Amino acid sequence: MVATLDATPEAEPQLTRAHGVQLTPAGRRQWRVTDRAGLVVGHLMRVDGDADRPFRARRFRPSTRAFVEVGAFWSADDAVDALRFSR
Repeated sequence: MVATLDATPEAEPQLTRAHGVQLTPAGRRQWRVTDRAGLVVGHLMRVDGDADRPFRARRFRPSTRAFVEVGAFWSADDAVDALRFSR
C-alpha cells in the first residue's frame, strides 16, 4: 500500500485589520509573516483539533536556533498582532 500526503497549501487566512504585513505560504498550514520591508516577523500556523484557539504564532530565535511559540489565538489577526508587537 502506498500512502500519499496532500502537500497543497490551504487558503491563506483573511486578515480583517490592516497590519502592514504579507502572508506567504511556508507549508500546508503555515504562513511566513513579513513586514513592509520584507523582514520576516514570524510564522502563523493553523492547528487542527483546537477549535478554541486555531491559530499559533511562532518566532525563530537565532540564539537557540529554534522556534519559540508566541501564543495561541482565536483569530489570525490576533496572532499577527502578537508577532508584530512582541518584536
